[in-house]
Amino acid sequence: MADAKNVLGKTLESCSMDPMTGFFRDGCCRSGAEDLGLHLVCAQVTDEFLAFSKRRGNDLITPVPQYRFPGLKEGDRWCLCVLRWREALEAGVAPPVVLESTHISTLEFVDLDDLRAHAVE
Repeated sequence: MADAKNVLGKTLESCSMDPMTGFFRDGCCRSGAEDLGLHLVCAQVTDEFLAFSKRRGNDLITPVPQYRFPGLKEGDRWCLCVLRWREALEAGVAPPVVLESTHISTLEFVDLDDLRAHAVE
């Protein structure tokens, strides 16, 4: 991870250690060949987004212990699939983004201006 960059071109920072996030469950929004969902966007989830995601078939609220998934609540930071975040953006329910913790590869799918417009203060 030492060489991973964020969307600002700087060193990728941790997204969340509690709850432990990331495809690799190391706190960082980075991906690998086995990560088909591309968990690259560090978002601070909202109730509105969580309800949207559940309606789309991805329940991020209910804990799934066998996958070390605690279930999320509003305010938690979590590495989201980049296409789900873009879908939420298009639906008007995109959660805020932590730019310093969002992987640079996100820019292949989402404009930096859209990310900045939804950046965590």
